[in-house]
Amino acid sequence: MKIDLYNIAVIIILVTLFLGLIIYFFQQKFFFHPEKLPPDFKFAYDQLTVEELEAETEPGVKISYLHFKSENTKGIVFYLKGNTKSIKGWGKFAIDFTRLNYDVIMLDYRGFGKSTGKRTSDGLKYDIQFVYNLVKQQVPEERIIVYGRSIGTGFASMLAANNNPRLLILNSPIYSLERAVNRYLPWIPAKYFVRFNLPTYKYLRKVHCPIKIIHGSDDRLVPVKTAIELSEIQPENTRLYIILKAGHVDVHKFKEYHKVLDEIFEDVEEPEREINYQHTSLNINHRN
Repeated sequence: MKIDLYNIAVIIILVTLFLGLIIYFFQQKFFFHPEKLPPDFKFAYDQLTVEELEAETEPGVKISYLHFKSENTKGIVFYLKGNTKSIKGWGKFAIDFTRLNYDVIMLDYRGFGKSTGKRTSDGLKYDIQFVYNLVKQQVPEERIIVYGRSIGTGFASMLAANNNPRLLILNSPIYSLERAVNRYLPWIPAKYFVRFNLPTYKYLRKVHCPIKIIHGSDDRLVPVKTAIELSEIQPENTRLYIILKAGHVDVHKFKEYHKVLDEIFEDVEEPEREINYQHTSLNINHRN
């Protein structure tokens, strides 16, 4: 049987285009899984003091966010959550920082919780910067720590690149949404179909503050090699913590994660002393 290479090529192109268009028109459903909340929903958490706030970032767009308060606060953690549910559930994680005497600001993206507005790449980034600007009016940036989890790491990296926070913490970071698509559909030219531009790796090149990356060794959604690659972008400015046996959504269930947070925040208060490398074995050649 003679193989018609032309027809095979046409079929491959058509299938690729078909899948690409599905990604283009339905990526909202792939990337975001929101939980809507009624306007009268009341936020309440055990062991946490919280104030509900709202910002109108554009006409017709209102962003709902929470301010978790600690006693004798040392600063604010600007927390950017993952792509599921709403701050109704994510708010519980604020306790990891209030126990360290840091307030927490946590917002819902457009279409999540009580937040309104059509989700677009530029719109999401604009909202996040808008709320961050409100925080900057209340607290100097040297007292702001930007924290991102999963898809929130892209937004967190963007904020750190465009502003001057004290520290950037990335938990289970993505490399880019294009790579996320190519992991499952490697033959698709994702850059032509992904409308939500979130290149964490590009943002990290422009970050001036210290970078801390936390990742589970058994993460099957975003492999740990992703965190290793991101840590190599600014190796002198980055510290990578790998939580053994942790996956993508359960990093917080490991005691080692909370020990890591303690170490990171201790360094914020008392930065590590600079090492004089001339008085170390750094440049010793050891061949025997």
